[in-house]
Amino acid sequence: MDIYYVDGEFVPAERAVIPVNDLAVLRGLGAFELLRTYGGRPFALDAHLKRLTTSTQKMGLALPGDTDRIKQVVLDTLARNPHHDEANIRIIITGGSSVDFMTHQGQPRLLVLVSEMPRQPREWYTDGVKITTMTSRRILPGAKSINYLSATIALQKAREKGAVESAYVDRDGLVYECTTSNIFAFVGDRLVTPGRRILAGITRGVILQMAETMFTIEVRDLTFQELIAAAEIFITGTNKGIVPVVRVDDVVIGEGRPGPRTRRLMKALEAHTQDHGRRDRPA
Repeated sequence: MDIYYVDGEFVPAERAVIPVNDLAVLRGLGAFELLRTYGGRPFALDAHLKRLTTSTQKMGLALPGDTDRIKQVVLDTLARNPHHDEANIRIIITGGSSVDFMTHQGQPRLLVLVSEMPRQPREWYTDGVKITTMTSRRILPGAKSINYLSATIALQKAREKGAVESAYVDRDGLVYECTTSNIFAFVGDRLVTPGRRILAGITRGVILQMAETMFTIEVRDLTFQELIAAAEIFITGTNKGIVPVVRVDDVVIGEGRPGPRTRRLMKALEAHTQDHGRRDRPA
């Protein structure tokens, strides 16, 4: 059974609760981070905690303690869940209880949930996937909110069309990101990814660092027309890694299969994460 950390206590998952007057329940107010382990070690934990701090600041929430304390809670919670081959770690800062059911009282709650890392279908990586598009964009760019209403609706509609993700495109035809992923496209000989009005993913940052020695990178606005004309597209995320995209709506991308530059980056990310998982482990 999984053990969670809930507002100062370690409890079995089936007994993990928060009060119904918490603004996370009433208003969807809260910030979170999702990370995973490689070789049992949290990947990019410091970067996730830095982004969590940014998210709470943008929402006007306080952190329940400093990041060193939260980091230790994460490590302690992970240590209480040794039964997972690889784990997801979800760190949540709630809005806290509210007397008027609307405004926060400056007493956020910290939750840490550890669960088994899900395995994505192998064919996503060998054959590529389809994504759809929707007219929308992130309400609070740069903040990872627990409020996923628009994303949930978009994902449901995407899956009804045989797609795994949906990309946000605004009324001016600019592509920003997907509901739970960042997006990259090879436009000509350049690797392009949007940089404005997005949640900059931790995996996205790792890939940008790796790609510096491989390709010419442009972090800039990406139009929908550029996207569907791209030679290769891929999406990135904590639980996905790099996933090649071979269809956007009804448009086939490139030759309709994962391209060589995307596959090169996939191999580089795999090597990078395997090295992280081996680091400091006993021989």
